[in-house]
Amino acid sequence: MASSKTSIDEVNIQLTDDLDDYLSMTISESSSNVAQFETSIQRRGRKRREAESRAHQASKAELAHQAQLNRDEALNTSLPVSSKGYQMMARLGFKDGSALGKEGNEHARKEPLGVVVKEGRAGIGMDRERKRKFEDDTDRGEGVKKRETEGDFRERQARERAQKRADGLCCGAMRVLEEFESDDTTTGEGTADKGENAGRSTSKPTAGINLLWRGLVKDRDEKERQRRMRYDLHQSLSRSAAYDDPDEEKQDRQAWGTGEEDVEVEDPELDDFNGLEPAERLRKMVEYLRERWRYCFWCKFQYPDERMDGCPGVTEDEHG
Repeated sequence: MASSKTSIDEVNIQLTDDLDDYLSMTISESSSNVAQFETSIQRRGRKRREAESRAHQASKAELAHQAQLNRDEALNTSLPVSSKGYQMMARLGFKDGSALGKEGNEHARKEPLGVVVKEGRAGIGMDRERKRKFEDDTDRGEGVKKRETEGDFRERQARERAQKRADGLCCGAMRVLEEFESDDTTTGEGTADKGENAGRSTSKPTAGINLLWRGLVKDRDEKERQRRMRYDLHQSLSRSAAYDDPDEEKQDRQAWGTGEEDVEVEDPELDDFNGLEPAERLRKMVEYLRERWRYCFWCKFQYPDERMDGCPGVTEDEHG
């Protein structure tokens, strides 16, 4: 009876354990027994990545980096026991962790000297000299930057803008002078027409033109000369240099190289005038327009008499 009761109790305990395992919803199978399934897309992606890794060509930077890693690893690796150098030192009494030489020497080195690989063909002290020059240049640059920051940066910017604006006003005044004096021989006194004669080149020699607007003509001639030179360089046709076309224009002759090219003549008077400040050049042109043509550059109007009634003044500030 006792044995049968014991067997019944063991069965009940086994059933209880199975029930607990079922209710706990735990899977007793190890993950290694579960089959790993790979789809066709995953397999193609894995094969493509493997092929790319095999076909990858390392760049120079990658090769240099890998060489440096290999060199550092070799330098950090201690001497193997199987090497002849280690065996020779062992015969002389060397042990791992001890220093070479006389025993009891506290200052003896236990590690070999570090190896520094020198790259480049410069001398040994060149790196130190370059570092010193770099530090000097850096200190000098910081000083200049500091002085520039502490200086009147906004004032300098405002001065540059004012100078650029004055240059533009000088060009406008020279165009007005060209219009008046180009029409002087044909129309006499009259209102300036700013669209009719703009861009007209004068037939006078450059030295005979009024100094106030002579620079405009000279710049225009220089641009025309540059244009003819570009035309000559890009000309794809060819012809004999002895060919002479009587109907050919002067500019075409110069472009083909068959005519006499204008020689640029130095003009010290114009150079001195251009050396003045833009504001000073503009003042002289404005005063000349008022005295000679009774024209106010700021009003953009030619007055009928010398009194110029209705004009606020000579300067731009007076015109508001």
